[in-house]
Amino acid sequence: MSVITEFRITDIRNIASSTLACHSKLNILYGANGSGKTSALEAIYLLSRGKSFRTTSTDSLINDESKEGVVFTILQSGKRIGLSKGRSDRSRLKLDDNLQPNWDRVTHLLPVLVIDASTFQLLEGGPKPRRQYLDWGVFHVEPAFITHWRNFRKALANRNQLLKAGSVSSQELSAWNKSLITSGEDIHACRSAYFKQLLPVFQEVYHSLERAGTPDLSVSYTRGWSDSMSLEEALDASLPNDRRYKSTQVGPQRADIVIKAGTRLAAEVLSRGQQKLVVAAMKIAQGVLHSTIKESPCIYLVDDLPAELDGVNRESVLKRLLATGAQLFITCVQRESLPIEAKEGDEFKAFHVERGKIEALQSTG
Repeated sequence: MSVITEFRITDIRNIASSTLACHSKLNILYGANGSGKTSALEAIYLLSRGKSFRTTSTDSLINDESKEGVVFTILQSGKRIGLSKGRSDRSRLKLDDNLQPNWDRVTHLLPVLVIDASTFQLLEGGPKPRRQYLDWGVFHVEPAFITHWRNFRKALANRNQLLKAGSVSSQELSAWNKSLITSGEDIHACRSAYFKQLLPVFQEVYHSLERAGTPDLSVSYTRGWSDSMSLEEALDASLPNDRRYKSTQVGPQRADIVIKAGTRLAAEVLSRGQQKLVVAAMKIAQGVLHSTIKESPCIYLVDDLPAELDGVNRESVLKRLLATGAQLFITCVQRESLPIEAKEGDEFKAFHVERGKIEALQSTG
């Protein structure tokens, strides 16, 4: 089961040194803006994925006065995961003291889903964040997906390099077409199967959160090339455009999830609060499906849950998150802004964060 029992942070942003004895269900981190709440979530994400959900530069995560940042966790299963990251140096990731060549095993052991300000990109952004959203789920439930993805990325990079060189023959391109087509079709098959499982879960979660006046949504998956063609046929038809733009114009790298309210894109119709309900439902649905398929909940990192939500919606989202059975790490400025109290049935830990220091103040259950 993916549950953090102990988490240690050293020299990550403004957190010099903190150890959290975590609750298996709900952990609330509250304090003023800039106190280090989000940095604590960022450290968990860094350990799980090897990167930040806030920036593309992991070097910026290291405390300005330190040469190295360290994060370490003990899971409920007894597994130990540690990461040290030097400034401008490669990360050293260990699982039970064994150095890991990549993040594959750790990411499966520590599956995390983030709900924060950037989650709005699932509606407002281009196709990339929606592909990443889809691929997170596929990666965790389909073991072969990562191999298909790596084979495809290699073939695509080499094919695009040839196109950029110009005056390339069809025979030269065909050397990479076969691998691109095989792995591309495999990626689509994995994504399509996952999306069919995810869609009804999302619809159920979303309808449980929506309020009167919120429009119904239609959600569809597009694979990145014409439904009437195989990928091989689509590549042949697109070759003139590929040569013109010097890159491959069709394939799973162009896939998308289209979310509409009526005939218009949801981002054009919904208010900011309504959008947060949609993206929260998307992430909650992923966690529910992960738990169903893997028989183990994921971990949610929710940064500033109260933002953009009124009291009713805030309570609705929190209840659905708690109902997943997943371990939650939720930040807010004021502890009272979360609709949960120390009463029978509520189980949580609250941590006050101030100037990079994290102090456990309250625990129930």
